[in-house]
Amino acid sequence: MEGPKGGVVKHILLAKFKDEIPPDKIDQLIKQYANLVNLIEPMKAFHWGKDVSRENLQQGFTHVFESTFDSTEGVAEYVSHPVHVEFANLMLPQLEKVLVIDYKPEKVGP
Repeated sequence: MEGPKGGVVKHILLAKFKDEIPPDKIDQLIKQYANLVNLIEPMKAFHWGKDVSRENLQQGFTHVFESTFDSTEGVAEYVSHPVHVEFANLMLPQLEKVLVIDYKPEKVGP
């Protein structure tokens, strides 16, 4: 039986880059972020996108980044991994706003 920490975990980062960060710098950072899946074993998948909502409820966030892990231990290993720490030290100063949420997807229905 699966333990309380096992099972798929999604790591969601919502971001708003500072206005003065040029688009080519943002593209470079996104490519570096996406490459972490090749460098950090517990990171199983990575997806990202820009806000396209018409509801105007995004509170200024412009980008969403989603990483997938097999467990909460995998997320913890990722967060403390030296490659992630190095990348976070590059990325975070470029952001005006950031919000991170980790969750375990729940299945609806049978």
